[in-house]
Amino acid sequence: MDLFALILLAVLIGVPLIVISLHNGIVGNHNRVKRAWADVLTYERQKTKVLDALQEQAGLYRDHEQGVLAGITRLRSAIAELPVEADGKTLAKAEDATRSLLGGLRVAFEAYPDLKASELMNNLMREIAEQQQNVGAAIVIFNGEVERFNNGIQMFPGSLVNSVMNKHAAVTPFTDIQAASAFDYTPNL
Repeated sequence: MDLFALILLAVLIGVPLIVISLHNGIVGNHNRVKRAWADVLTYERQKTKVLDALQEQAGLYRDHEQGVLAGITRLRSAIAELPVEADGKTLAKAEDATRSLLGGLRVAFEAYPDLKASELMNNLMREIAEQQQNVGAAIVIFNGEVERFNNGIQMFPGSLVNSVMNKHAAVTPFTDIQAASAFDYTPNL
């Protein structure tokens, strides 16, 4: 075989292999972008579950507080109704209101030993903060995968393979408009 035939054979074998490699790279990068976005959504769903638990606990705590506040209001009213002169019947009303409030508080302390609801609320708030950090990390990974994918379909020769075979559009990375508006500097992009 002569040199020209070897070069032609290398081109006929090499070019399809390069095209296949570029095509598979674009497909793989696109799949990584989809997986990274699914991870973001998974962390958001987990955060939503914690928020639901927090909302439920806050509702229980609110109901408890409203009951205590109603008892305190009844006691204050009973005390306000006490006459200047000694009156056992009116004092009995105040004492009944006091016993009722203290009984309610005992039940509340048994239901919430050492007011554990506030500890539970703090734990749920910490869990939400942790989930938000997970979401932030997943977004960083997602944006990295988006950059890799977009580079693969926008740079030559990947752009040529994409325009002929894959026809994928560039993916928009996540940006936080609110956070970006807090910066005085805007890069010239």
